Formats: sequence, C-alpha cells, structure tokens
Amino acid sequence: MDSSEFRECAMATIDLIIDYLENIRNRNVLPSVEPGYLMKMLPEDAPEEPENWKTVLKDFNETVMPGITNWHSPQFHAYYPTGSSYASIIGSLLSDGIGVIGLTWMASPACTELEVITMNWLGKLLGLPEEFLNCSAGPGGGIIQGSASEATLVALLAAKDKMIRKLKQIDPDLNEDVAKAKLVAYTSDQCNSSVEKAGVLGSIKMRLLKSDQNGKLRGETLKRAFEEDTAQGLIPCYVVANLGTTGICSFDPLNELGPICQKYNAWLHVDAAYAGVAFICPEYRYLMKGVEYADSFDVNAHKWLLVNFDCSAMWVKDGYDLINAFDVQRIYLEDVNATVQIPDYRHWQMSLGRRFRSLKLWTVLKVHGAEGLRSYIRNQISLVQHFAKLVDSDERFIVEPEPCMGLACFRFRGGDKITKELLKSLTEKKKVFMVGCTYRSRYVIRFVICSRFTTKEDIETSWNIIKEEADQVCPTNISAKSQSISTLDHLETLTINEKSK
Repeated sequence: MDSSEFRECAMATIDLIIDYLENIRNRNVLPSVEPGYLMKMLPEDAPEEPENWKTVLKDFNETVMPGITNWHSPQFHAYYPTGSSYASIIGSLLSDGIGVIGLTWMASPACTELEVITMNWLGKLLGLPEEFLNCSAGPGGGIIQGSASEATLVALLAAKDKMIRKLKQIDPDLNEDVAKAKLVAYTSDQCNSSVEKAGVLGSIKMRLLKSDQNGKLRGETLKRAFEEDTAQGLIPCYVVANLGTTGICSFDPLNELGPICQKYNAWLHVDAAYAGVAFICPEYRYLMKGVEYADSFDVNAHKWLLVNFDCSAMWVKDGYDLINAFDVQRIYLEDVNATVQIPDYRHWQMSLGRRFRSLKLWTVLKVHGAEGLRSYIRNQISLVQHFAKLVDSDERFIVEPEPCMGLACFRFRGGDKITKELLKSLTEKKKVFMVGCTYRSRYVIRFVICSRFTTKEDIETSWNIIKEEADQVCPTNISAKSQSISTLDHLETLTINEKSK
C-alpha cells in the first residue's frame, strides 16, 4: 500500500468509525451469532497474495462487525463503561502513527515527559495528596499502566520486595524463600476478580475478608485478620482497598484501614478503577477520606474519563519502591539523566517497552477540559438517578442499595428466581444488556450508565424495554398479590439483616 492508497483507506476507515458511532442506536446491543461463527466464515490460512484495502474493509463489515457487542450503545448497561471519545481516538491515531516504543527517556523523551505531565494534571484534578505527584519534592509519581489488573500486581510485587528488604535489615541471615511463604495479602470479598488473580500471579496468599452488609471492608475486620495471622507466624504484607466495588460500587473506609496497615508496615493499595474518576468533582472526594495512608492508588481513565482502552493511571508514594523491585540493567538500556523526576518507566512496570498512551489522556484533557469532564460525570450520575426513579414508580420492583455513581441495582420484590428470569429474557432479546450480582444474599440486576451517547430519552427507552419484558414475566394486573409479595419480601429482608448481624 503506497501513501496515496493509505490516505484513501484511512479516510474511509475514519468515516466507517464515525458512521458506526453516530448510528449506534440502530444496532442491537448484543450480536446474533453463535460460538465459532467467525471460524466458519474465515479461511484457515493467511492469504498468500496482498489484498486490496477495499476488500479488507468489506470483509470487516461482513464478518467482524456481525460479532461485535456494541459497548457504546446507549442500551449497554453491563459491567462498567469503557471510555471512548473522538479526542481519545485522535490521540490513539497519533500514538500509532508515530509508533515509538518508550523503552527509556532517550528512546523518546516526549513519551516519558508527557506521561509525567499528564499524570500530574490528572492527579491534581482528582485531589490526590501532593506526595503522590511527580511535581512534589518527594519520590512519588504516576505511571500509566495497561489496566487496574496490572497496577494491582505491580503494587503487590513491590510490596513483597519491600517487606523482604525490611526483614533482611532486621535479620541479614533471613531465608528469603521461607519468609516469602509467610507473606499474606488481604482484600474484601467484594473485590474485582483481578485482585484475587494478582495473588495467584504474585504467589502470595490472598485472604478475601468478609465485608459488612453494605459491601465495605471495615477496619476491625482487617485488624482481626492481621492479629490471627501474626499469631500463627504469618506476615501481613499487602492490602487492596476498593473505592467502588465491582458489584454494587461500595467504598471501603480508608481512614479505618490505613492506620492498621501503617502499624503493621503493610502496603495499602487503593483500587478505584471505575469510581475514582468521580473525584475530579470535589463533592465526591469525601469518599476517599484517608487516602494519605495509601502507598499506591489506581484509577482507570479508560473507564469513565472518555479515554479509550488502555490507560490505567497509577500513582505511588515512593517511586523507588518500584525501581528497587524491578530494576534489571543492560548496557544497551543505559540512559541519560534518569531520576525519579524524569523516571525510567521500564522500572515502574512489568513490560520493558510501552506505548505512547499519554497522548490519549493529553488530547482528552485538552479537548474536553476539566469542567467538561466534570459535567460529563455529573450528567451520567443524574441519568442513573432518573432510572432509579422510574424503577421506583413500579411497585413490582425495589431499588437496592441506594444508587451510587453511575450504577443502580434493582430486583423484583417476588424474589431471586423471577429476577433471574427477567434478566435472562432481556439478554435473549438483545435490545438491552445488563448483568447481575448479589446484595445482602439477594440477586439483583446491575444497571450502569456506560455510553457517552446516553441521554434521558435513552434511559426511558431502556426502562420501557425492561418494563415490557417484566409485563411478560410478572404481569401488572396482580396488584393485590404484589402487595402480599412486598410484605413477604420485607420479612425476608429483615431475616437476612438479622442473620448478617
């Protein structure tokens, strides 16, 4: 493909993307394909001869697109948002077009320095303590990881290394292998699966501690776990606190967990992958009270900040903790003027090379501005409040817990079985997509505002689809029965609450 063909192909591709996004309401949120569909459509071997780019785009439309789940559909309400914006797409194009690999500062000075700058910008917008920022006098700073999963694992590995180094200072003859087997990590039973997986990958026991009835890990629970383990000769090493759990978006109290971690010299990592973005709005920062106790803090800009995947913003209080854990030297990687202020990011992550991810964050921050991003977050929160009011207006449903951020959970008063039946039926129709979770031992359906295109009218469209399906599963002409169901549900809830005590 020569430059003229590439220009024509690039323009056609950009038009395709714009048409897809601007007309996404015309598509079902879920595809109508069966497992293995693409394997049947595409040849087993790669083409021997070059193909015209028009053929490539034609095949893309005819084979790949039918199997796409439309994450940016206003009727996509599952999981959590995946960021997308034209500003971010421009940043991605620039990054891919330049095609640098940020091995060291010299490998591409702008790649390193723009990341330092944008991470300072974002950290200030979130209201993080200055000691986490690269512009502070201390050794703190930020780095863009690929995902919150990577950030959790990187922090865990650094925590293990730091703990072993401390123990060796006390006992220079320490058997490291024996000591490592005694290290323990802790988190809530409401954590994301990636936190538990970090324990597997990092070869450390990960204890999932029971959360309270509101899905929060309390300080007294962590303290008791630490005491139990130290009594058995084990060593508390690493704690992951959740600010916005995956299931119901609950917030662990950092001001309770932090002092306990500090007492035991355990690393406190804050996983704020989804909800942390809301801290750019000052009215929500009370939810991270106690963040000054954290050793590391992570939020996915690629979830709720209009930045396309992947862009997970991680800050650490001491960059040398990462450098000490991951520094591997080679002559060909010698750099100039590498300091914490101008970081050698290969020592801050698992991989050697890195993409120019900060370009996406930079273009989004510049094009939307801080106030534009705040307005976007506040609008999405208001949309989920509107949805909750619609659900509340139907006596067959109950919204619980209280909606938080861009998430509302709801269920039939009639119980788990009928709620599961409703979700199954909705998924089969492919018009709206949600997933379930449990709250206080009850099955609930999660409704998340995910798409940047979502409007109040889209929320009402989604609710009408849910309501129409509910009419089939649980007809509305049973008001007397609904009242008795509601009474029974109330009694069941009281019983569940009593058990939780």
